[in-house]
Amino acid sequence: MPVELRKRKAPAPAPEPPTKKQTKVSKVAAKVKETVKGKPAKSAKPADANGSSKAAKPVVGDIVALDGFGGEIETNDGKKTTLKALVDESKSGVVIFTYPKASTPGCTTQACLFRDSYEPLTKGGLAIYGLSSDSPKANTTFKTKQNLPYPLLCDPSATLIGAIGLKKAPKGTTRGVFAIDKTGKVLLAEPGGPAATVDAVKKLVAESKGDDAAKEEPAEEKPAEKAADEAKSTNGEATEDKKVDGADE
Repeated sequence: MPVELRKRKAPAPAPEPPTKKQTKVSKVAAKVKETVKGKPAKSAKPADANGSSKAAKPVVGDIVALDGFGGEIETNDGKKTTLKALVDESKSGVVIFTYPKASTPGCTTQACLFRDSYEPLTKGGLAIYGLSSDSPKANTTFKTKQNLPYPLLCDPSATLIGAIGLKKAPKGTTRGVFAIDKTGKVLLAEPGGPAATVDAVKKLVAESKGDDAAKEEPAEEKPAEKAADEAKSTNGEATEDKKVDGADE
């Protein structure tokens, strides 16, 4: 009798591992991942017309919109003001010279040069101010000690110093000079040493006087034309006199 072979039963499939419970952290991470996937890449800051993301420095000939320009500053005696207010108060415009630190040798030289030339520089209506990031106390001491006839402006956050293009990176003030007229037109905007800043303003004032003289002074009459006019006038007077004499006779 043949032996009957029994078939082995196939082993039962292994049970599936239990589903892991999502922790709060993994849920948050999954959400962040999904959000990042769906979000477009951040665009760069909009650039100015000249291609720079920073505001362009004003240059000679530019017309500056004075409203809000340079933010709020303070005079050495504690009065809050703005560049617009200073321009409005002036007769023909404002000159601002910048200096790194009050009462230091170079800054003292610069301030005293502006002091010694104060009258001729302001005769045409320009108002002069010194500008630094010093405190009102430091600037008042500086002004009193050197007997300066003009106010000193305090700009600790360097908002105006930066706006006129004379802020030193990453921190500090570049020595220089900035001038602007009543219409907001930039007349001077340049760095320079103590004497160079004063000379730049002297040149500006001299050019302004020359322009005014050219406008006011009438063109000189040519000698030939003048002689002809005199001859004509004399002849006319002689003829008239002759007629009067004849009539009397």
